[in-house]
Amino acid sequence: MAFAASIFLLGFASLLVSFSSALSPNYYDQTCPNVELAITNVVQKAMMNDKTVPAALLRMHFHDCFIRGCDASVLLDSTKNNKAEKDGPPNISLHAFYVIDNAKKDLEALCPGVVSCADILALAARDAVALSGGPTWELPKGRKDGRVSRASETKQLPAPTFNISQLQQSFSQRGLSMQDLVALSGGHTLGFSHCSSFQNRIHNFDAKHDVDPSMQPSFAVSLRNVCPMHNKVKNAGATLDSSTSSFNNMYYKLLVQGKSLFSSDQALLSERKTKGLVSRFATSKKEFERAFAKSMIKMSSITGGQEVRLHCRVVRQ
Repeated sequence: MAFAASIFLLGFASLLVSFSSALSPNYYDQTCPNVELAITNVVQKAMMNDKTVPAALLRMHFHDCFIRGCDASVLLDSTKNNKAEKDGPPNISLHAFYVIDNAKKDLEALCPGVVSCADILALAARDAVALSGGPTWELPKGRKDGRVSRASETKQLPAPTFNISQLQQSFSQRGLSMQDLVALSGGHTLGFSHCSSFQNRIHNFDAKHDVDPSMQPSFAVSLRNVCPMHNKVKNAGATLDSSTSSFNNMYYKLLVQGKSLFSSDQALLSERKTKGLVSRFATSKKEFERAFAKSMIKMSSITGGQEVRLHCRVVRQ
């Protein structure tokens, strides 16, 4: 999966990441009561200037939570002695880090040293969805920021080429169910993918087919036109659904029509339970939104940090 690009496997039990019971919707009521409004204002301003911000923030949060828990390790810059997560191959195309930086700057002025970068990212991702026409939800807060960020660990993110077994294993290692998998995949309703993430489906698919036969033929032709075999256009690619700036259930409608980009999207139709959920979400936007909000709360509650950073790009000294 990936919220617009990728993810992978890991012996996750070896990491000290857990669902935290310490999180609370009221965590900042006394120490920083205007935290949510401050973040919403920053996200809203950024969206006015750049329509790609919602997809970027949602994907950034997902990629953060799937490595060491939701600890803002994806925000840390590389140093002379360490290549950080944001510079790992699946994360090279992550952007809009400035939105989190701006929110942190405003919050440091309001309530110094109180709000973690991990909470800012989780709240910003929620606002990105809500401000794009999707659901909102009450988000438990109190995450801490991690001190470790390694580019080598980004290979743990689920890849767009994953089959259903690989996806199930990746999600279950993080305490997430098959329903969470299908619901969170709906985040693909926002965003854009480069050709490299779906090239395997439109060229040399297997020994018998050049194109994945599960892909709708005219859709495949359009993708091959944009992404020829030896594509030389650096940022060539396709939107993840035709309503890319609006958060809705179009992703599922296109999926059942054979118009999905990734192998990991198509894989959701290969198993009876996940196929049934795809059909249900394609039929009912309300059911999808309810499930998405529930799964986002669950994923966002995987914790693993130790401190509150003063600057989101560097650990405290």
